[in-house]
Amino acid sequence: MRIIADLHIHSKYSRATSRNMEIPTISKYAKMKGIGIVATGDFTHPLWMEHLKENLEYKGKGVYEHNGVYFILSTEVSCIYSQKGKTYRIHHIIYTPTMEEAEEISRFLSHYGNLMADGRPIISLDSKTLVKKIKSISKDSFLVPAHIWTPWFSLFGSNSGFDSIDECFDDAVEYVFALETGLSSDPPMNWKWSKLDRFILVSNSDAHSPDNLGREANIFELDEISFFKIRDILKNKDKKGFLGTIEFFPEEGKYHYDGHRECGVSLHPLDTKKNKNKCPRCGKPLTIGVLNRVYSLSDRDENSIPEYFPFRYVIPLREIIAEIVKADKGTKKVKNEYEKIVSSLKNEFYVLLDADENELYSVDERIGEAIIKMRKGEVEKIPGYDGVFGKIKVKLEDKEETQPTLF
Repeated sequence: MRIIADLHIHSKYSRATSRNMEIPTISKYAKMKGIGIVATGDFTHPLWMEHLKENLEYKGKGVYEHNGVYFILSTEVSCIYSQKGKTYRIHHIIYTPTMEEAEEISRFLSHYGNLMADGRPIISLDSKTLVKKIKSISKDSFLVPAHIWTPWFSLFGSNSGFDSIDECFDDAVEYVFALETGLSSDPPMNWKWSKLDRFILVSNSDAHSPDNLGREANIFELDEISFFKIRDILKNKDKKGFLGTIEFFPEEGKYHYDGHRECGVSLHPLDTKKNKNKCPRCGKPLTIGVLNRVYSLSDRDENSIPEYFPFRYVIPLREIIAEIVKADKGTKKVKNEYEKIVSSLKNEFYVLLDADENELYSVDERIGEAIIKMRKGEVEKIPGYDGVFGKIKVKLEDKEETQPTLF
């Protein structure tokens, strides 16, 4: 069976996260979106673990269930530590099959940080020691470096990361087999660097609100719902089991370009170089974004990039609707239209990926036209920078003005 999995989210106990991020609401939205497996996030937080115990039923094989949606246990930790005279800030996602193992991992981590302070706790532990200790506690658990290119908190971040994965993990790199690309990069960007070839690339939402579930996700072919099956598919880079990823257009990510938010300056890496990494308005250092960082480490040109796993770009359905009805995506008008379309055509991912033109046009001609064009990549892009999300808009003819415009 084909199943879509979002393997990185947060609970209401993480900083800057919606109070609605509770299991009943998460499962409700996952169903609307067509997501079959969701990672719980934040199992290190004691109050969230209590909530998980109250709301999840263990179904065996490392999987829990609520209202027809399956969950696997996960948490994200922020490792802040010094190594060879430099301070690193790296985020990692930890996955484990049972609550008993999750609690044992949490007990260990509690010696290195305050787990009650945040659903994504700060841990004073280096990456190598972290992954080795997790494997000694639970041989079935595994770790995935999170949003690996984000400037401030990631494996390869321009401000706090490493220039190679071996430098980060040393002899513990054998335990790492998957990397999360993050919203500001896509597979082709990562394929430019041959040193990433040995890892499988996954994409997740890192959702802090129910609406953002599945903004990026993974597609699996599974004969059974199993934590161990998912882990082994990723570990073995199984092309029959891993069908690829669902991607943001990377320009929509909030760190794609270089820039300086205070001055409203957004620059392509070539322009950043001309300005010697300084803001052309105020002279302060620019935040070096993901595209620039990929350029600096990659060793393949545009004509020699191999393709490993398929992927599909999507614009979230609410964003498409909001552009067409000329309203904010959080308004009741957009919400009502979204629910009407989803209830008519199974779920959001079916609408975005699988519904044929007749199905789409039968619900709404303009929205159907927008989705078809999105699938073809006929979009306009305003890249994000320095914490500001970019904008992706479908190229549609304005039928009232009879001239090309955005919706």
